[in-house]
Amino acid sequence: MEIKKIQEIELNEKKVLVRADFNVAIENGTVKEAFKIKACKETVDYLLQKNCKVAVCSHLGRPDGQKKLEFSLEQIKDDIEANIGHKVIFVDDCIGEKVAARLENLAEGEVLLLENVRFYEGEEKNDLDFSKKLAENFDFFINDAFSVCHRDQASVTGVAKILPSCSGFWLQKEINQMVRVKNNFTRPAVAIIGGSKIETKILVIQAFEKIYDHVLVGGKIANEAIDQKIQFSSKVILPQDFSGDRLDIGSDTIAQFSEIIRNAKTIVWNGPMGKFEDENYRAGTEKVLAAVLESSAFVLMGGGETLQIIEERKIMDKITFVSTGGGAMLEYLSGNVLPGIEILEK
Repeated sequence: MEIKKIQEIELNEKKVLVRADFNVAIENGTVKEAFKIKACKETVDYLLQKNCKVAVCSHLGRPDGQKKLEFSLEQIKDDIEANIGHKVIFVDDCIGEKVAARLENLAEGEVLLLENVRFYEGEEKNDLDFSKKLAENFDFFINDAFSVCHRDQASVTGVAKILPSCSGFWLQKEINQMVRVKNNFTRPAVAIIGGSKIETKILVIQAFEKIYDHVLVGGKIANEAIDQKIQFSSKVILPQDFSGDRLDIGSDTIAQFSEIIRNAKTIVWNGPMGKFEDENYRAGTEKVLAAVLESSAFVLMGGGETLQIIEERKIMDKITFVSTGGGAMLEYLSGNVLPGIEILEK
């Protein structure tokens, strides 16, 4: 699939709406996933060089269509400013005359940050009227948020049906790397799938089972697969032992997984091996991560908890490619069509 790209569009001095993903974990007022914010920097830089007036929109959390301060993007304005390297002007709405006025008055080098799009019910419902209001102040729409491309929502697909639209630089990178691990990988190829909710991960396990040499399954989904007696081929390796009432993989499983990982040439990882948020159940994830870092493989990692692990350990530069996507990554690698990407097809 060929999609429209920012570098192919004439954008000089246009008003541009950028869909980014600032849906980050916040702990004690500190952003835990700054990487997701930085992902849109190249696109924003490019647009400002083209003398565009740039507004960035995103969601944060699940406010259920209500204006709740705990989900306001204003609380991370300073983090966004620090990570994209431009002065950020916040406006406490994402539609209407207030946005139009602030956009018109932006100074050179400034970026407008719109309020949480999920403060309106029309966002998740992909309401046409809301999409039109979101689009009306702009000339172009750029999607640079791979992590929301599996959502058929107003700020992802609705606006793209109204405005001339294309992909940003980060979205292009995400797609290129996803294609690589699906179609152009080097063997031995290993997928590591953890976390919870087997129903969200069964398709990606089955997809990798068909093409990769090994699929290593940990986390709560391993328990669910065992309890539900789900049948896989010998390529899918479930834990042979656990620790802490099955809240982490055991030492024998860690040793088995680590040996397979060290010999791999391609590794895709989504989800921790145990209840990672509890210090008592981090060993599986930590030791599997150590094996990944020791390997000479091309490594693609993604998913919210996986991102947190990488950022906490300050090893972003040691991973070949880190995806901002969790659900979107799983959907794409499972072979499903992502609405946010499909809408940008040439």
